[in-house]
Amino acid sequence: MEMHRAIRLVLKTEIHTMGWTREQAIEYSLANEAESEDKIAVEVERYIATPGAALCYKIGQIKIRELRTRAETALGDKFSIKEFHNQVLNSGSLPLVLLEKKINGWIVKEKAKG
Repeated sequence: MEMHRAIRLVLKTEIHTMGWTREQAIEYSLANEAESEDKIAVEVERYIATPGAALCYKIGQIKIRELRTRAETALGDKFSIKEFHNQVLNSGSLPLVLLEKKINGWIVKEKAKG
C-alpha cells in the first residue's frame, strides 16, 4: 500500500503540474505497480478529476498512524485496537484536527478508568 500511495502522489503531481497525459500516467503506473490496466485507467481518470485526493489520503494516513502510536504509548496494556478503530470511525468523516481532539479525549478517559 505504501508503494501504491507513493505512485498516486507521483501521478497527481505529474498530471497537474507537469502536464502528463492520461496515457503517460497509465504507462508510468503499469511500469511501477502490479495492477491491471483497466484498474489503473480508472484510477488515473479519478486523479485527473480530483487533484488533491491522493495527498489528502496520505496526510490522513499519517495522522491516523500518529494518533494510534500516541494512544498505544499512553495506554500501554489498556490500548485496544478495536476500540481505537471504533473511535476513529464512529463519528464518520471528521477534519483531522477534530479527530485528534477526539482521540486525545478518548485517551484521557481510558487512562482515568483505572
